[in-house]
Amino acid sequence: MSHFLMSLHTLATDPGMVTLADKVGPVPDFDPALPAAVNNPTKMILAWTAGGGLALAVLGGLSGWALVAIGHNTERAALAARGKQSVLWSLIGAGGIGLTSSLVLAVFTMTSA
Repeated sequence: MSHFLMSLHTLATDPGMVTLADKVGPVPDFDPALPAAVNNPTKMILAWTAGGGLALAVLGGLSGWALVAIGHNTERAALAARGKQSVLWSLIGAGGIGLTSSLVLAVFTMTSA
């Protein structure tokens, strides 16, 4: 047991441990940030890309519902089925665009202070 206590005493009196306890580490404080010349256009490009993608997903969903309506009224089952698939893929695409743009924007804002 004395070896364990001696080891704890050595760790407690180590000058390196005192330095770490004072929150003075070997790595200096650094705040990563993008320059304003890069930061603002990049945010605008990300926002326009996400907005454009979501608008196209909405248009795809509307055209899919149009295909469903036309296929149902003209008794073309294949056209209605294709419209239902396009509505489903539009929803999946919109969800993917929303999730991806949110993640990219969150990571981007974490690094840009």
